[in-house]
Amino acid sequence: MNEWLDRLSQLPQQWFESPIAAIALTLGAYFFGVRLFKLLRRPTWCPPMLIAAIGIATVIALLPIGIDDYNRGASWLMLLLGPATVALAVPLYQQLPQIRALWKPILMTLPLSATLAACYAVLIAAIMGAPQDVLASLAPKSVTSPIALSLAEELGGSRALLMGALLTTGVTAIFGVEWLSRMLRIRDPRLIGLALGINGHALGTVRAFEISGVAGAFASLGMSLTGAFTAIVLPLVWHLFY
Repeated sequence: MNEWLDRLSQLPQQWFESPIAAIALTLGAYFFGVRLFKLLRRPTWCPPMLIAAIGIATVIALLPIGIDDYNRGASWLMLLLGPATVALAVPLYQQLPQIRALWKPILMTLPLSATLAACYAVLIAAIMGAPQDVLASLAPKSVTSPIALSLAEELGGSRALLMGALLTTGVTAIFGVEWLSRMLRIRDPRLIGLALGINGHALGTVRAFEISGVAGAFASLGMSLTGAFTAIVLPLVWHLFY
């Protein structure tokens, strides 16, 4: 009897020796998150990605496996982040005339917005006495995951803390931008999309495409330019202080 129980307890570890289990868990959690998101009538405070993350964390906590076992298989999905980000060039091209018409205000607002997005969390954490590795993990929290992971590694941050910061930033940005746009009666999808892309990276961009194609294109623009600006400026500024 004990032998059978031992074999049964080892099954999850054997499953996760192959990447298929981690990929299946990730996709299953995401589709479950989308379904629950629709059943809850699409609340801005609870996007499908947050539901999926909670579901995956619950499964890992309940099964006798470690986060390293999951990451080993799910790393295959990380290879898709780069091509998915590059594919956002398609809606950008489709909305190129509108983007050209607004290049001056975009050029004026984006550096300030990207700088504030990187600075406020770092300043708050520094005031509270956070160590350098925590600050390095929070600094790139508002850019898309492929760029943020590279920056965190270069600055000496924690990958796990960064991923949590990325998720938290995306969720709060979606809620904050939509709440402020309703309160200030802003209905221009270009402004809403740009704000979602700058502040909410990929999660905000997904939400922008749910609003409209125009909002999605401007969110893609905001996310891409914020990522490029942060990737160039953040390491230079960081090494002046650390």
